[in-house]
Amino acid sequence: MKPLSPNAVLGIVGGGQLGRMSAVAAARLGFRAHILTTEADGPAAQVAHAVTVGAYDDHDALRRFANAVDIVTFEFENISADGLDLLSSLRPVHPSGHILRISQDRIAEKTFLHDAGIPLAPFHLVKSESDLQVAADALGYPFILKTTRLGYDGKGQARLHAPEDLAPAFARLSPHPLVAEGMVDFACEVSVMVARNAAGEVVTFDATENRHRNGILDLSLAPARIPAELATRARGLATDIACALDLIGIMGVEMFVDRDGGLLVNEIAPRPHNSGHWTMNACPVDQFEMHVRAVTGLPLPPATRHSDAVMKNLIGPDDMALWPQVMATPGLLAHHYGKAQARPGRKMGHVNVLFPHGGLPGEFGVQDALGPLATPADASAE
Repeated sequence: MKPLSPNAVLGIVGGGQLGRMSAVAAARLGFRAHILTTEADGPAAQVAHAVTVGAYDDHDALRRFANAVDIVTFEFENISADGLDLLSSLRPVHPSGHILRISQDRIAEKTFLHDAGIPLAPFHLVKSESDLQVAADALGYPFILKTTRLGYDGKGQARLHAPEDLAPAFARLSPHPLVAEGMVDFACEVSVMVARNAAGEVVTFDATENRHRNGILDLSLAPARIPAELATRARGLATDIACALDLIGIMGVEMFVDRDGGLLVNEIAPRPHNSGHWTMNACPVDQFEMHVRAVTGLPLPPATRHSDAVMKNLIGPDDMALWPQVMATPGLLAHHYGKAQARPGRKMGHVNVLFPHGGLPGEFGVQDALGPLATPADASAE
């Protein structure tokens, strides 16, 4: 793949915050970003060179978009795979539509990973209530029931604790089929951002420890506070998956660490990822620049980290009410996504806090550094 020349146009499908930060990274490298979005004034459109407004399955809009760009990528998975196929017939698309289809469907994703020898929690396809009973008998209680498509940030799933939970959960969750997943003897969740270009160069950022609240990522700590050998294994698994997929671009790989020190891959996201936002301030080359480099054929520099970091999401009206205090607090490196409405559960921005390399503090130190965004000691987390 010949590297894209400066002033070439990178097309980004999707107009959210990941597209916004990718467009800024593209501009730093001399590229122009053109956004295909359903929102004329969404986060990515606000910083882009050009915008095409249209549905992701609108063939006329897709053709207009393709004719205005040199290469295409995407910023989230909930787009039309058929639309991406149309774009692929007109321009190079990275990551590929094949990878998008795998990541869009939990069964396809888990089947691919299982066949590639990647460790997973046990799972069962659930097409009917009788399938759900079979899954319950095999997995035991409690277990998780999820939609196979469109679920994110805790949506589209239920935790089942007893037989009487089966029928209501099956009726409530849609579309069918669903997937049942066994519970993990959970110690923590980690993720690894892995980038690969067409030349086969692969780099991985340090493993990151993730904490969720109400099903939404709340904090990411880099590096993850796990043994070095386990962190190396996590990065190796991410590399194995990227190579098995023939990935061109960046991908987030979420994993569970069990209490025996085992690693189980939860899911993949073939695009920049919320848990990689810490790289924007703690690394010479962040996840967004690494993604742009990968999809445009540029060399991939080492994914090094000059500082330890904590990333804190700003969610909904409660966190955004603290924006004036955030801006007045030294050490809080703020990133606003430009969204007009701070709805409950909506990601409005994030802050990064840096610490000396190797100096990530304990819990009290983390919360102290977050200042007005510190989590109350009695708040419940997932």
